[in-house]
Amino acid sequence: MKEIEVVAGIIRQGDRIFATQRGYGEFKDWWEFPGGKMEPGETPRQALRRELSEELDADVTVGGLLKTVEWDYPSFHLTLHCFWCSLNSGALHLREHESARWLGHAELHSVRWLPADEDILPLISKEIDNHNT
Repeated sequence: MKEIEVVAGIIRQGDRIFATQRGYGEFKDWWEFPGGKMEPGETPRQALRRELSEELDADVTVGGLLKTVEWDYPSFHLTLHCFWCSLNSGALHLREHESARWLGHAELHSVRWLPADEDILPLISKEIDNHNT
């Protein structure tokens, strides 16, 4: 089975999380956390900074690792490294995605997530809950 290693940014502003909608491929219209494939020689953090710059024109600080998800899709095995991120400047500009939304805690389950991304929603919810108490 083909193996793919990718990174994703959980971009947070207060109690809101940034989500993007795929505009292409087998999972078109599904929602995900922005990021992408690692290139040879890159660390996961380096890859995530590059990917978020390319996809969103975003300058981010990559924080701690939230979770590494191992997920078997029908045609490949995915290793997904998910990191907390914060914006260093301004607006995000969609260069590859169909749409994007800032989702509050109560809205996290209002979109159709890719399965591997959905796997980390309980951890995100827990972190937001802990932040609010």
